[in-house]
Amino acid sequence: MVAEKARIKHETEKQRWDRNFADLLQELRVAQTGIQILFAFLLTLPFSSGFPQVTQFQKDTYVVALLAAAAATAMIIAPVAFHRALFRQGRKPELVRYAHRMATGGLAFLLVSMVSCVLLVTDFILTRWIAFVFTGIAAAFFLTFWAAIPWFRRNWIDEEAEEEDEKVSDGPTLDRDA
Repeated sequence: MVAEKARIKHETEKQRWDRNFADLLQELRVAQTGIQILFAFLLTLPFSSGFPQVTQFQKDTYVVALLAAAAATAMIIAPVAFHRALFRQGRKPELVRYAHRMATGGLAFLLVSMVSCVLLVTDFILTRWIAFVFTGIAAAFFLTFWAAIPWFRRNWIDEEAEEEDEKVSDGPTLDRDA
């Protein structure tokens, strides 16, 4: 951890943009796989034997889930297409900024799709009011881990990390008690 912080501290601006883009791509790979599986499932759902039994509310919920999954898929894959369009043009900062926005929008649409899917399934197998309760719990769970914790954590200072940063900036020290 200390070695990585030292490396990051001394990187050039170009290296920082390259690292940020590589980090973003790694994050998108995780989201991309999940949304593609969800989207594929939603695309096949109307062709299943039980789908004709759904209510109009469930059909409407399905359409919201499907369209949100399509939008999430488009936005989460978009940084790859954007990278291809800007390849070797020296515009990595622009690419990273727009890819960040696309990824954030894609995650928002993924949230809508996931919560809609929970509502669709729970409304199909349970009573509507229980489906709304479980869907609300699922939405709160997603929002807690995808938005609230990161938002509140962004300004917290980890004192151990602060001490490590100081050690890195001061250079190596000898521990005489060891």
